[in-house]
Amino acid sequence: MYITPTPHNEAALGEIAKTVLMPGDPLRAKEIADAFLEDYTCVNTVRNMLAFTGTYMGKKISVMGSGMGMPSIGIYSYELFHHYDVDCIIRVGSAGGISKKVGLRDIVAVMGASTNSNYASQFHLPGTFAPIADFSLLRHAVEIAEAKGLSIQVGNILSSDVFYNDLPEDSFTWEKMGILAVEMEAAALYMNAARAGKKALGLMTISDHLATGEALSSDERQTGFAEMIGLALDTAVTME
Repeated sequence: MYITPTPHNEAALGEIAKTVLMPGDPLRAKEIADAFLEDYTCVNTVRNMLAFTGTYMGKKISVMGSGMGMPSIGIYSYELFHHYDVDCIIRVGSAGGISKKVGLRDIVAVMGASTNSNYASQFHLPGTFAPIADFSLLRHAVEIAEAKGLSIQVGNILSSDVFYNDLPEDSFTWEKMGILAVEMEAAALYMNAARAGKKALGLMTISDHLATGEALSSDERQTGFAEMIGLALDTAVTME
């Protein structure tokens, strides 16, 4: 464990919980704290990457933005795991559907995160690393979702470095390998967790579909995301 605070996080050691939910948008972190956490306090405002710590069902939980893309979540998740002794990070966010197996509002529990990123090169591995979720978290989330009657899909997604792709059709070539959806952060989170010996899981709501052009309205996103956040929190508090 290293010295805190860091250049990116002003929280003191102990102000961040062992379990952290990470949406991409720091303002969504504030919305989650407002809607779900009790007695929360803001523990980080550096670069406006807001972080809050409170309780949910009596358990200490933190929620912190990760920013967009693997370099950003790579920094914040690394510091949480190594500087703040966080044990578990659950990424909560949106994803664009690729496969016909997923539809709008579906929750995807990310079993594996394929990527077009070079993030893994830093580890100097003699082959290709497969970033995967912590199985205990994944299984627990799926069991809770099924008990609650939520529409959940489990599988592989694409963590892409590119949002505006010069060859948009590239996204659909991943479907033939069973890729369900695309987002931009999970692979880096899973790699950092593996390297640190910690736990990570990605839960995504399908907010739009690349094949059909369908997309949720802002109100529909709010409702769908609330179900996903509730699932993430229920998974976090019932793991122990």
